[in-house]
Amino acid sequence: MSTEEACSTFLVRHAWLSLRGVVAEALVEHDLSVAQFASLLLLRESPGMSVADVARKVSTARQSANEMLGGLERAGLVERRQHPTDRRSQQIMLTPAGLERLEAALPTVQAVEARLSAGFNPSELAAVSAWLHRMAAASSGINEEIPTL
Repeated sequence: MSTEEACSTFLVRHAWLSLRGVVAEALVEHDLSVAQFASLLLLRESPGMSVADVARKVSTARQSANEMLGGLERAGLVERRQHPTDRRSQQIMLTPAGLERLEAALPTVQAVEARLSAGFNPSELAAVSAWLHRMAAASSGINEEIPTL
């Protein structure tokens, strides 16, 4: 039995690292890293996330997320606002420039995904998507910060 047959975690990790590399190359033209792109995407979907929220969603340490968000802030793509009810926390908001950069980069990432998934039929893609969503939902909240494998 191969490692991939014994534990799908390693196959998912291998696929993610491969996909991440291809997406990273494509995002160079938009001056974004994969984590920055993911953060902009998350903030468009859920404005006002905290640094800890972003860290959990992009699977990184809070300190790394804070540094990455600092770069996005210096570039004018996000802004930090004081949380209305928790003075120890800040909300991260996408700026109009951040939304514009995201909307410019999104078709690039979608084109990469379309190219890489071209050999799959719609039912195969739906099954993979359903499995990944269920695995993510089943494991959400298990760790405050998710270590990178």
